[in-house]
Amino acid sequence: MLTITDLTCRIAGRPLLEGASLTLPAGHKAGLIGRNGTGKTTLLKLIAGDLHGDSGEIRLPNNTRVGRIAQEAPSGPQSLLDTVLSADTERQSLLDEAEHATDGHRIAEIHQRLHELDAHSAPARAGAILHGLGFDAEAQQRPCSDFSGGWRMRVALAALLFQAPDLLLLDEPTNHLDLEATLWLEDFLKRYPHTVLLVSHDRDLLNRAVDKIVHLHDRKLTIYTGGYDDFERARRERLALQAAAKAKQDAQRKHMQAFIDRFRYKASKARQAQSRLKALAKMEPIAAVAEERGIEFHFPEPEELAPPLIVMDNVAVGYEPGKPILSRIGLRLDPDERIALLGANGNGKSTMAKLLAGRLQPMAGEIRRSRKLKVGYFAQHQTDELDLDATPLLSMERAAPNLTPEKCRAHLAQFGLDVLRANTKVGSLSGGEKARLLLALMSHGAPNILLLDEPSNHLDIDSRQALVQAINEFSGAVVLISHDPHLIELTVDRFWLVKDGLCRQFDGDLADYRDLVLAEGRAGGDRGPRERERREVRAERRPASTQQQPADLKRQLEQSALAVDKLSQALALVERKLADPALYNESAETIAEWQRKHADVARRLSDAEDAWLRAQSAFERADA
Repeated sequence: MLTITDLTCRIAGRPLLEGASLTLPAGHKAGLIGRNGTGKTTLLKLIAGDLHGDSGEIRLPNNTRVGRIAQEAPSGPQSLLDTVLSADTERQSLLDEAEHATDGHRIAEIHQRLHELDAHSAPARAGAILHGLGFDAEAQQRPCSDFSGGWRMRVALAALLFQAPDLLLLDEPTNHLDLEATLWLEDFLKRYPHTVLLVSHDRDLLNRAVDKIVHLHDRKLTIYTGGYDDFERARRERLALQAAAKAKQDAQRKHMQAFIDRFRYKASKARQAQSRLKALAKMEPIAAVAEERGIEFHFPEPEELAPPLIVMDNVAVGYEPGKPILSRIGLRLDPDERIALLGANGNGKSTMAKLLAGRLQPMAGEIRRSRKLKVGYFAQHQTDELDLDATPLLSMERAAPNLTPEKCRAHLAQFGLDVLRANTKVGSLSGGEKARLLLALMSHGAPNILLLDEPSNHLDIDSRQALVQAINEFSGAVVLISHDPHLIELTVDRFWLVKDGLCRQFDGDLADYRDLVLAEGRAGGDRGPRERERREVRAERRPASTQQQPADLKRQLEQSALAVDKLSQALALVERKLADPALYNESAETIAEWQRKHADVARRLSDAEDAWLRAQSAFERADA
């Protein structure tokens, strides 16, 4: 059991915790939440013993093993698998001793302890954790020095999970993970047998992997039962009760004060007035509910363009001549589409985003873009490219020289960067504020397409919710890469899967993809080209036997209806353009292009309506 009693801690004179108390029973999993800068990471350091508070105490049972991710990512010539295995220092020291021990009694003790530690299965357990975090069997044998810092932080996380400490402390563990590894970690933590205290802004992780929420607010700790959604509901109810109690008390105080003011100097009522005066003095005031200022984002509305915005025909793309990362791409992107790119890191999602953004040109095939197309591209590595000595206002003026300083300030304000932050050096901004600055910089030209590569990194839960609302209010197209399932589920309706050198449509929703990822993870992942080929053959055969299942038919029906709705809207847009007299003042080529687009969309709408009718008939037969 973790017990915190009257803990107070100040950093550089600033109080982060004042008289905070908490009890977390053994075996429970809690999510630690709070606005950025409130002291969540500091609390984890206090529990781990890396910092010491000014007063109060933190108690843990004797011999409790507390685990936190190492500050430095592992490096050097040691393989990933050996790096993770060596994290269990007791097992490693016993194995080393067993090689040189000569005392038969001591050798027996060593082997007994190794048996208790289940040492023989350690390589398999370490390999399973590494695989879940995105390292295949070949990668596990490579040295740490072969990998970038982000991948080596995954190895550090794997080493911590392999140790299986009694109290596992995790600080934003998904920041270096892709969606696939995030889904695996969520499943791992749900099954973890010991106590977990987790700092995260990932709403789905906080709903699925923990059974308690610890809220750090106003330098105090309050614990709630359930996941994040349960916390939000309970806190709303608690604040509503507090507000109602304060209103009732204020009315009571006002009434008592009025009686005192009227009768305290009147002899016949003096005793009653004095009694009310004493009662008023003893009445403990109920604090007013402090409303936290919300954050709002707004993407500017783009110019309407006829579909399609982008068409890719047998496209190959990569960085070295003759070595494509992705090939045989045949996809199209229409206005107002919401698409998420799925696939593990390293498969080419960012390459696909750069192709759509025009930062990479096709090595083969053809890509056609709408003539007036504007693309806004957000990539998390762009944070490193910001001028740390400039202010957000200066950064915006450089990016948009055609805008006046007043309009630059107004655009920054649409992403929560007020006057004070607009004039603060970028180097002094928090990670979340830098992310908001990048969103402002990429959207100032009112792009028709938002390409968002991990936009929610460093954003707290409120900012992520603001991003969800801004994306849903945006009338252009959105292509999203994210490890945040909540963000994906609330903003997209189609999926492209980037895998095995291809980018294809994924027939299913995020729940289907979650099941696929977890099934592959629990099966030990890809066992080589032959196993992958066998799985693909099975996948091709599966629809023939399952396509008549009611759940599958219902999904097909919903997707067909969605396609009809989108194409109907696209056809209406083209018809409005053709009905605009101004169009006929343009060149004959432009008019012909719009007429061709009308014929193309009308044909596709007819095909979609036929598909919807077939899906409707099949669903009705299965449901009969």
